[in-house]
Amino acid sequence: MNGAESLVRTLVAGGVDVCFTNPGTSEMHFVAALDRVEGMRCVLGLFEGVVTGAADGYFRMKGTPASTLLHLGPGLANGLANLHNAKKANSGIVNIVGQHATYHIGYNAPLTSDIEGLARPMSAWVRTSPDAKSVSTDGAAAIAAAKSSPPQIATLILPADTAWNEADGIAQVPQETQRPNYSSQAVDQAAKVLKNGGSQNLLLLTGAALTEKGLALAQQISGKTGCKVMGQTYNPRMARGRGRYSIDRIPYVIEQALPILKDFKNIVLVEANDPVAFFAYPNKPSMLKPEGCEVHRMTNGGENSVAALEALAHALHAKPQDVQPQKMVELAKPTGALTHASIAQAIAMAIPENAIVVDESITTGRQFFPPTAAANPHDWLQNMGGSIGFSTPVATGAAVACPDRKVICMVGDGSAMYTLQSLWTQAREGLNVVTIVFANRIYQILRGEFDGVGAGEPGKRAQDMLKIDRPTIDFVALAKGMGVPGRAVATADDFVKALAEAVAEPGPRLIEVQM
Repeated sequence: MNGAESLVRTLVAGGVDVCFTNPGTSEMHFVAALDRVEGMRCVLGLFEGVVTGAADGYFRMKGTPASTLLHLGPGLANGLANLHNAKKANSGIVNIVGQHATYHIGYNAPLTSDIEGLARPMSAWVRTSPDAKSVSTDGAAAIAAAKSSPPQIATLILPADTAWNEADGIAQVPQETQRPNYSSQAVDQAAKVLKNGGSQNLLLLTGAALTEKGLALAQQISGKTGCKVMGQTYNPRMARGRGRYSIDRIPYVIEQALPILKDFKNIVLVEANDPVAFFAYPNKPSMLKPEGCEVHRMTNGGENSVAALEALAHALHAKPQDVQPQKMVELAKPTGALTHASIAQAIAMAIPENAIVVDESITTGRQFFPPTAAANPHDWLQNMGGSIGFSTPVATGAAVACPDRKVICMVGDGSAMYTLQSLWTQAREGLNVVTIVFANRIYQILRGEFDGVGAGEPGKRAQDMLKIDRPTIDFVALAKGMGVPGRAVATADDFVKALAEAVAEPGPRLIEVQM
């Protein structure tokens, strides 16, 4: 058994049985080992950003890490943007990054680079295996790091000779440490805060608190105390749809967020962070909470937030009968022109039972939340790190993790072009993903940001750096070239029909919404 095979066998034995790959020469012995060893599903991505984003989506839905296979420093560098997003979402990933043979590194060949230096900003755990006999033990440690609480990104660098030289065998993954529970003192403090003040208190949630059970407990607490419950602007995963507690998120736009938060005297954080602006803007605050508002942390990421919410509900004597009825937006089949409102209604009506919605609609999608609260029960995934090109890879990984669930991916045309190669992987693997591309023909978010930072009125050169309309991108043709059937729509009626057909059919589909 060589080092590569010892690593593959260790991964499989440690519960890592999916590898999203984009290999090169240095990884060929690992590729051969993947071919020989049973139990590992290998999914090829044509760009490393697809590979790393898919691993993120897989973890969000499966709750266990996948592995990636990346080629040397440049391959890792190509995947770093979506590793940044995964890190912000607390996703566990085991990266396997090839390296030149140990004796070859000193010759400074063209692809030589500081792989550990590239890996560290996005990885909580980084190690280069020194020899073949260390590979399996290092692999087991990487798995343990990825499965820790909170989950982490672990990057194992595999020199070529450590892959092809003889190894001792597989290594056992260290016993998973018990998940940190929660601080009873923090729960007692939160209960003390929420007992008084009513609507001047905010319970701010993310992470595990946004599961169906976590939301139900928060709804009871709100009904008992009168506190407001909200989610962060962006969240790794949120249970939504009919029968689930629908909460608002803190708006992205500062001018919208400030009036919503201005009257709160206390904010209780359940895995969430202090509400801060996404960017700095001249003469606008970085902190969105009002002056004098006190912040109380009840749980951190990785702690058992659902158990903490149960304890909080018990301390407050909050029960299911305290729940206040919610008024939902009434859904109606839209007709006529494509507007943000009609698009939202069409999507809300089309979401099938138990769907997974991956949202990178950024500007177009800001009005989607109220109507989709009345849709069939589903999970909603968002971009935690803000690096675009997130949604199509994450949708790919989510579909690999949950083959029995329909995935709906919503993305702007500018973002879609970063990682459009995801469509090819979806076609090859027969994944149930409906990709909706909102063709604004502009980086619409940046046009708004230009005004937001007070940069003045954009001239022709500035507009040319924001518009993507010369030439017009044909997403239907691009999808067809990668094996995905697609169609373009220009009216609400056509969009409703296209969505119904795409959701009903197995395999990937693309809809270009011409705004």
